[in-house]
Amino acid sequence: MKAIIYRRYGTPEVMQLREQPVPIAGKGQVRVKVHATAINDWDWTLLRGQPHLLRLFSGPFKPKITILGTEVAGVVEALGEGVTRFAVGDRVYGDLSEAGFGGFADYVSVPENAVHPMTTNMTFEQAATLPHAGLLALQGLVGAGAIRHGDRVLINGAGGGVGAIGLGIAKTYGCRVTGVDKASKLGALNAMGFDDTLDYEQTDFTRYGQRYDLVLDAKTTHSPLRYLNALEPGGRYVSVGGYLPKLFQLFCASPVIRKVTNKQLIILALKPNQGLDRLNDLFESGALNCMIDGPFALTDVPAAMARFGRADHLGKIVISVV
Repeated sequence: MKAIIYRRYGTPEVMQLREQPVPIAGKGQVRVKVHATAINDWDWTLLRGQPHLLRLFSGPFKPKITILGTEVAGVVEALGEGVTRFAVGDRVYGDLSEAGFGGFADYVSVPENAVHPMTTNMTFEQAATLPHAGLLALQGLVGAGAIRHGDRVLINGAGGGVGAIGLGIAKTYGCRVTGVDKASKLGALNAMGFDDTLDYEQTDFTRYGQRYDLVLDAKTTHSPLRYLNALEPGGRYVSVGGYLPKLFQLFCASPVIRKVTNKQLIILALKPNQGLDRLNDLFESGALNCMIDGPFALTDVPAAMARFGRADHLGKIVISVV
């Protein structure tokens, strides 16, 4: 099979297209013929091996995982011993962040609980946008953020995959939603249905003077106290990603802040693949906007990764694997 391989940390140029053996479906595993995959922060972080603390998990000097790709959508091609949830030919999608990654390839073998049935009307490219980013949005807004009908919601990093899906989820609760991203994306965000948009290079939402009931932040670049300025009494701030030093500050400060104020600062601990049934229902109802940047070919993964690193993408960068 063809796969995008990297054997040393670095920039996207270290990734190369290579022939690899087709993986065997072991006990409790399914082998999936990958039709589409997508790029997210896990892939970008593991490629560079930064922050360096990550290398305690990924390998101190060279990567243990040589095929990246966190999200996949495809067709079950083979079943390992003991598999009961799927049959050959089933269309599935899932988040492989706890299953060894491997989506940047023609085939991947993973535990059966790492994938989930797709809905009938979902394309493989649409499905690839959902398992990681969609659950960050769902678990961040509905779970950790306890979204309520009519809340004023702000999504920071709204031009990425989390933003488009988060908007759809928030709108099912009748919320007014503000999107924050770079100026070049604001027109698309307005067309997508955001009620208000902010250019982060011109306006810092923590000093803007507007307050929100719920903030979903995919960037987390400020100190914890700054986020309190953007919250209404009883407001909730949920981080789903960002800079490690700021996340560490948030982790340390949030228990104290919760005790002395009536506001909550929360770091989401994503539960992979938990909630995909709900995303299926939301997709079938027409609530979700699976914003696709691309799709790109498997051979274009290095260029697509560079695009992700520059934050030039709108929605999810999707790779079509044919």
